[in-house]
Amino acid sequence: MKRSRLANALDVTAIGLGSAPLGGLFSPVSDADAQATLERAWSLGVRFFDTAPLYGFGLAERRLGAFLRQQQRDSYVISTKVGRLLRAPDDAVPEDEHYKGTPRERPVFDFSYDGVMRSVEESLQRLGLDRVDVLLVHDPDDHYDDAVTGAFRALQRLRGDGTVKAIGAGMNQSEMLARFAEAVPVDCFLLAGRYTLLDQGALDALFPICQARNIGILLGGIYNSGILANPRTSAKFNYQDADAALVARALELDELCRRHGTELKAAALQFCMGHPAVTVAVMGARNAAEVADNIAMSEKAVPPAFWQELRARKLIDARAPLPGGA
Repeated sequence: MKRSRLANALDVTAIGLGSAPLGGLFSPVSDADAQATLERAWSLGVRFFDTAPLYGFGLAERRLGAFLRQQQRDSYVISTKVGRLLRAPDDAVPEDEHYKGTPRERPVFDFSYDGVMRSVEESLQRLGLDRVDVLLVHDPDDHYDDAVTGAFRALQRLRGDGTVKAIGAGMNQSEMLARFAEAVPVDCFLLAGRYTLLDQGALDALFPICQARNIGILLGGIYNSGILANPRTSAKFNYQDADAALVARALELDELCRRHGTELKAAALQFCMGHPAVTVAVMGARNAAEVADNIAMSEKAVPPAFWQELRARKLIDARAPLPGGA
């Protein structure tokens, strides 16, 4: 699998495994399926793994750590996130809207310096590892000031003393990430869902500044929560039921792919990987078959005529580079 450098310090594979599905996103995942997913990803050459306390409220970190402890530590790169502490509520809690089959702990926002240090320590305990490679401030949408004065100050200390190799933020929006790029010396960002066949908002400010400052992009949400994987059945966009206009646009893209003898998933993934700002495509999977399919979609032929028609019909931003210079 193609590799590149992240933060001039980490050797990463072009495709990484995102672990939110292994935390029970939308539906429960068994321990056996989680283990099989991780084994298949490893066998297919994936060596970048992303997780977070939020994913299954600790479940994804525990499952990922149990697998990675069996591997040579320097043979992979792992990222996790800060900004949420997991705490057991005093009263019984209903099942979460997004994560199913999880422990009873629930996340509590904390972007303070001390809160971030506790978060890192607790993540390492769940993972059973002595270190992680990348730390990201997670979803500080309503906490910009606290993130800059607290969370990032802690992350800079951890990077400075060699505890981690790279720091940044992970968000579902590009605008605040661009602000962080101006305000904080970061190495990378995890951007979810804002550079896809349906949304190229990252082209406005984020990607230009990242390219100018050598800030790597870990790109998640490439299928926009499912609509670009299958727009025909209960399509979701940005973790919610997709509206009719988005479904219609995804169906138009799907029909265009079919006419050119390719698949929507292949076009969606390869479009994202074709931008030079993107370092790793972080693909979620809940079973071994989905991992194998993701790898296959990265390799499936997408004819140049498809990309040319996509641009001619103005279905993507004119500034977006096309794979292979099509």
